[in-house]
Amino acid sequence: MHTKRTVLVTGATGGQGGAVARALLDRGWAVRALVRDPAAPAARALAALGAETVTGDLDDPGSLRTAARGAHGVFSVQPCDLADPDPVTEVRRGRNVADAAADAGVAHLVYGSAAAAGHGSGVVHFETKEEIEAYVGAVGVPATVLRPVYFMENWRHTLPTPGNGERVVPLALDADAPLQMIALADIGRITAAVFDGAAEFAGRRIDIAGDELTVRRIAEVFTAADGVPTRFERLADAELRAGSPEVAKMFAWIGGKGFRADIAGLRARHPGLLTLEAWLGRP
Repeated sequence: MHTKRTVLVTGATGGQGGAVARALLDRGWAVRALVRDPAAPAARALAALGAETVTGDLDDPGSLRTAARGAHGVFSVQPCDLADPDPVTEVRRGRNVADAAADAGVAHLVYGSAAAAGHGSGVVHFETKEEIEAYVGAVGVPATVLRPVYFMENWRHTLPTPGNGERVVPLALDADAPLQMIALADIGRITAAVFDGAAEFAGRRIDIAGDELTVRRIAEVFTAADGVPTRFERLADAELRAGSPEVAKMFAWIGGKGFRADIAGLRARHPGLLTLEAWLGRP
């Protein structure tokens, strides 16, 4: 399929970047994984799969230019802490990657944004991505922006240990509120397909999701998956704001305007996107 064209993947030892690196390798691309420490377990695991690991740092433009040199494409994603955002650093890092891609003259830059970007959410975590999107559009490199919704993997960090025979999950959404979700593996698969089909996808901003369920239905799916009765308990907005104002704003936006990815269209273009039930059944 390819003559081993190379994609530089930032965030390669993280969730999104790791999924993208693995999907590209599966499709026959050469992957250059940007890592801080090639000896770290996650970096060594990528190397064992066939990725080339290169040492670099999103805060070091010189290392990014060196890493991007000779690459066909770049996948750009920046780490952030939703509960304690650092917008100046995130935007600077996103610009550094875009500048390196432009300096290297890559054929395609894919930026991993967020589905709430550009919708006036007021959430710092989303507004930084809107700013990076605008910068990516201005550097002159053919680019695609992918905007994922709520990660299915987030449940691994939010589901409490069952007690008294049931699992009670605090969540700042009503029982009948819909929630769109996507698995990290599918972010990887879609990103690889975008690199494969640059002519189709260049210049586009695409919200991506794999499933949409109400909170009530999500509880039923968890119950069926492991037999532990599960219910969601509506977390008071004031209580959430006291713990994390940014997370509170995010859930207020999700419960109000919410994600609007075209899941039917995405499934037609990318068959096999994981439902929550299928994701839970994966090893």
